[in-house]
Amino acid sequence: MKRIIAAALFCILPLTAISAQTVLVRNSKPKSQIVLADKAEETVQAAGLLQDFVHRISGARLPIVSEAQSKGNIIIGGHAADGVGEDGFSIDTENGNLHIKTGGDKGAIYGVVTLLERYLGVSYWAYETYDLTESEDVVIPEIHIRETPAFRYRQSQNYGLQDPVFKMWYRFESPGEEFIDHMWVHTFNRLLPSDKYGKTHPEYYSFINGERRPGHNSQWCLTNPAVFDAVVEKLDSIFKANPDLKMISVSQNDGNFTHCACPECKAVEEYEGAPSGNYIRFLNKLAQRFPDKEFSTLAYLFTMDPPKHVKPLPNVNIMLCNIDCKREVPLTDNASGRHFVKALEGWSAISDNIFLWDYGINFDGYLTPFPNFHTMQKNIRLYKENDVTMHFSQVNGSKGGDFSELRAYMLSKLMWDPYQDVDSLMTTFLNGYYGKAGAYINNYLKMLEGALLSSGKELWIYDSAITHKDGMLNPQLIKTYNELFDKAEAAVADDPEKLRRVRLSRLSIMFSELEIARTYNDMDVNEITAKLNLFEERTEAEKVPAINERRNTPEEYCNLYRERFLPQQEKNKALGAKVTWILPPHSRYRDLGETALTDGLYGGSTYVESWVGWEGENAAFILDMGEEKEFSRIESDFLHQLGAWVLLPVSGRYSISSDGEEYSVFGSFDIPEDRDVRVKFTKGTVTKDKPVKARYIKVEIEGTIECPYWHYGIGFPSWFFIDEVFVN
Repeated sequence: MKRIIAAALFCILPLTAISAQTVLVRNSKPKSQIVLADKAEETVQAAGLLQDFVHRISGARLPIVSEAQSKGNIIIGGHAADGVGEDGFSIDTENGNLHIKTGGDKGAIYGVVTLLERYLGVSYWAYETYDLTESEDVVIPEIHIRETPAFRYRQSQNYGLQDPVFKMWYRFESPGEEFIDHMWVHTFNRLLPSDKYGKTHPEYYSFINGERRPGHNSQWCLTNPAVFDAVVEKLDSIFKANPDLKMISVSQNDGNFTHCACPECKAVEEYEGAPSGNYIRFLNKLAQRFPDKEFSTLAYLFTMDPPKHVKPLPNVNIMLCNIDCKREVPLTDNASGRHFVKALEGWSAISDNIFLWDYGINFDGYLTPFPNFHTMQKNIRLYKENDVTMHFSQVNGSKGGDFSELRAYMLSKLMWDPYQDVDSLMTTFLNGYYGKAGAYINNYLKMLEGALLSSGKELWIYDSAITHKDGMLNPQLIKTYNELFDKAEAAVADDPEKLRRVRLSRLSIMFSELEIARTYNDMDVNEITAKLNLFEERTEAEKVPAINERRNTPEEYCNLYRERFLPQQEKNKALGAKVTWILPPHSRYRDLGETALTDGLYGGSTYVESWVGWEGENAAFILDMGEEKEFSRIESDFLHQLGAWVLLPVSGRYSISSDGEEYSVFGSFDIPEDRDVRVKFTKGTVTKDKPVKARYIKVEIEGTIECPYWHYGIGFPSWFFIDEVFVN
């Protein structure tokens, strides 16, 4: 929705300044023309954008022509002078006209955007959301500016990109503009599908833990000449079908540690000091075979560190990713970040063709507070100063996500020029987007940031609000945050649109309260139910699409919360039972498992709380209920989260005993394989027709043991997690 501020423009200028003005509109009548200096698509788009917004401001529609009949026009197109790079522009008042020239690609469009924003008072905040000043007169002063973006390619994620004007305004690009369609990242399986080649040519794929592992997420044996020949054949057909596009990704499938460990690949890896050596050698061969094409490949997870000897050819693009870094401070200021910085500096020393893939949100909880705005500028400057030329900030900016609108705005500005005044940018957006509520929102963000830093907690892209319940999300701070949001809502109570924006941004605190409440046995059910209902109402009204990258919806979350986390009438007769390990969990979960399996609390979609995990092993333990009890049902609760290598177990068995010595089988269960990427909770349940009596319950679980051929971690140990054993 647009926001229009009605006003008239009056200014008193010296005569010299007046003579240099370009008068576009007087008394709502056009006094100028938009002249196309060329017929490029970008020039035509730029002209249309200018015409549209001048009309919205004044009601006058400037004609678009190919040739000027007089002076006083805006001429769009033509090449800017030397020194203006790709996507850059120049704007100059010359000979009675205003010239907007391009440095290439979309420079003309971005020149018009700058003119509208900086000189005509138009601000674009979010999807179809803008402010402008209406006026019967539109006059442009003398201008002489030249700009080139810090990065030739700038990409982020935001629901606003569905709005074509937003996309132009924010100067974001999309992979399809640069890369051959569907050939952006993780392309190995698209180039040589394992379903097609896996059975006939297992030697094409990674040697992992003693055998070849064809699979959807397996990597290639890059020292095998037949793999190179097969890829060349495939690429040749792709290039013939896409003659106008030059850039393609030939990059590892998603997953970690899955590179080939055959003797030949291992020898190269040892010589180069990193798995990336095999990948750069392979890409260089492709770059030599197709010298007129550009090949992008990932430096991601196991390939993040650069090789010691081989250097990428100029037409090999390095897509460097910092997925494992913590985010509470800039990358230069913690151990994980400094490791990445060393890798960045290493790649920068051997390549001037680097695509930097950054991560800036909690992917397990889009609606969880993620206070990293204080790190943005320093990180982006770091990339620029290490010769990065292409930059993607992955923030999954879905509607309702933690300050999705502000993130897009700040990233857009800093990707263009990372040396701007950050505080000024923040103030401009907060006051413009939230109006009188902006100051309260700013106070909230600053307080949240300070609380994070003072807590000493790390900020992780697969985090949970529960991690911070004793830190930045402790009860007293949440109370203060809510007070600030109350004041923000009151400040714009007479402006329904800005009130809606404040409430949309408040969802992150509402979500955090719900998440933290479920970790306590003494929750106020009525209070939490009311908060859950309000959260459901507002996410539904705003059509918030997802709460995490696994595409779980708010509706699913709310329904699950009522079924899973609110107190139920049935009571667990094993509550507080003592646990004795037979096949214990992973060491990091052993202490937690002493209580978490029978504490009455169910875990959520992340495994950072309540869940007890086994890696590559089966589980077995005994519950001692303290006395003999009567029951007819036993069930265990399991987590399904494929992205974290957390798979459902295969089967389970329950046995019972009254003396702890002799056990009889109560029953067993099987769990079907599930390849759905959404986070789920699955129960292993056995029910008897007639109640039995026992004091001890033995639980035995058969795990998947290793990730199957279709999974990201093919050939490596898989996890399974239990959070509660229920007896009734």
